Amino acid sequence: MSPTRMASEHKWIYIGSIVVLVAMMIIGLFTYKQQKATSEAYGKANQLNDALAAQGFRFRDAGNIADTLGTDGGPVCEDPNSALKRGLWLVQMANGAGGPGMRPVIADGRILRAGLEIIKVYCPEKLDAYQEKIEDLKTSDTVND
Repeated sequence: MSPTRMASEHKWIYIGSIVVLVAMMIIGLFTYKQQKATSEAYGKANQLNDALAAQGFRFRDAGNIADTLGTDGGPVCEDPNSALKRGLWLVQMANGAGGPGMRPVIADGRILRAGLEIIKVYCPEKLDAYQEKIEDLKTSDTVND
């Protein structure tokens, strides 16, 4: 075999090795970014857990919080002050009846404080607008521990 023919037979091995190496690098970068996001999500989840515990709430599983809110607050921070979200939120604070029996209720103030803590941790830039939206709501201590 001539050296030229031998080199041309081995070029597919070289090309295959380069493709495998590049694929491994891409997978490694993706895994690193995902791990960084996971540790950041757990950090924020622990921060939220501590803030809620300071408000008198029980500790929650940090994994569930991290899965739900991620690193950016997920759906909570998309637009917490939109009219649609406020309307849906107010409907959820009703007596649970359907149709003409549905009535608003005086919600527990702790619910609003929990939402406030989530906004503080995940999207503090929206905190002032959120506080303005909840200021006029009538609350009371309605939930027994």
